[in-house]
Amino acid sequence: MDKVVIVTGAGRGIGAQTAKLLASKGYAVCVNYINNHQRANQVVEQILESGGQAFAFQADVCEEKQVAAMFEATQQRYGMVTHLVNNAGILFTQSKLCDIELERFQKVMNANVTSCFLCCKAFIHQDGDKKAIVNVSSAASRLGAPFEYIDYAASKGAMDSLTKGLSLELAGEGIRVNGVRPGCIYTEMHADGGEPDRVDRLASSLPLKRGGTAEEVAESIAWLLSDEASYVTGTFIELAGGR
Repeated sequence: MDKVVIVTGAGRGIGAQTAKLLASKGYAVCVNYINNHQRANQVVEQILESGGQAFAFQADVCEEKQVAAMFEATQQRYGMVTHLVNNAGILFTQSKLCDIELERFQKVMNANVTSCFLCCKAFIHQDGDKKAIVNVSSAASRLGAPFEYIDYAASKGAMDSLTKGLSLELAGEGIRVNGVRPGCIYTEMHADGGEPDRVDRLASSLPLKRGGTAEEVAESIAWLLSDEASYVTGTFIELAGGR
């Protein structure tokens, strides 16, 4: 296959929409998930029904051996992984920093930053013609998410630094590394934070007066991976409705 992509955290939300969109554009897709086998299989089934190629692979992308196994399984099925989308991430219930336990902070950093580091490292170590990486950050990395998710914002700030630094390391090899920063997007992650209707609450305060969709984020990711973005690296696309 000419285009083989791993999308981490692809069982729901932005990851799922990205996997389906990339499959429609001719990518063979590894749909990574950690727990919900049923949701990941639904994404795969939708791709296969549309004539695309995909399979689901369970891996905790915070664990180096599981990341290696995921890359190996994808290579055996489709060939070398040419593209990577680091989308896996977590957040917890809205809280001020003074009430955040160390265990929670470490879990967020591990899930959101270590996973990105490990998958980028595995991607780079492959032999062959690798194309592009997109890291899914957040507008929170700019805004800080006070009174809600400072730990999450900090993890995404670290991901932004990783993205920029790695883009410079790999530019000479022709591997592009970019990021997207979604803002108020309609996904299930807001329920994880304890406020399922958070986007509706904030929509009127945004310049565009609405929340965004996972499909809109997926379109930006697909463009950054594509040859149409061949001169773009170390760049972030803001998807925050003007905020």
